[in-house]
Amino acid sequence: MKKILLVEDDAIIASGLVYALEQEGYAVIHSGSLANAKQEALINTFDLAIIDMQLPDGTGFDVREKLKDTGTSIIFLTVVDDEGNIVRAFESGADDYITKPFRLRELLARIKRTLNARGDAERSLFLTIGKIKIDVSAGKVYHDETLLDLTALEYRLLLIFAQNKGQMLSRTQILENIWDSAGNFVEDNTLTVYVKRLREKLNGAVVIETVRGLGYRVN
Repeated sequence: MKKILLVEDDAIIASGLVYALEQEGYAVIHSGSLANAKQEALINTFDLAIIDMQLPDGTGFDVREKLKDTGTSIIFLTVVDDEGNIVRAFESGADDYITKPFRLRELLARIKRTLNARGDAERSLFLTIGKIKIDVSAGKVYHDETLLDLTALEYRLLLIFAQNKGQMLSRTQILENIWDSAGNFVEDNTLTVYVKRLREKLNGAVVIETVRGLGYRVN
């Protein structure tokens, strides 16, 4: 049974979500504050945390920091539909970002997708691409045994290329996998920036080919 930490200070929203998640077969622990969430993180291991961004004693980023090294997948809930905040959330390692009000069925679908992606990653412990080795279970990338310092989004981008070696990926396909199922929350030219940064950090260990007007390919 998958265990979920729900961090939400609105009692009505929390009650409804706990009921819905338990009906789906998940084990749910609810925390209404940052302090309580930190305490739960010390004594429990979670597959997923659903975190409200605004808490009475802190922010969702504070909870994310506490869970950073636990392997817990993260979905943020927030009323703030701000691009800067969204970018920061994904760069902090979030798996998804959902604005309130949200539709319950959509949230449940995103939870299922996130947990399935986690399971797929855990089954494939290592991936290689060019001269790069990806330790998927630890979320680490190595070049000749040297650990590379990649941001969460750079890592996600590299993982997409590694899982689709030899295939031409359109910009839309990549954006949908990095962000959400609709490809929202990012301008197209942002992808160009991340590809450029990733190329610089890989330093020729992986050749990311630009297919002009279409997307990218890695052989």
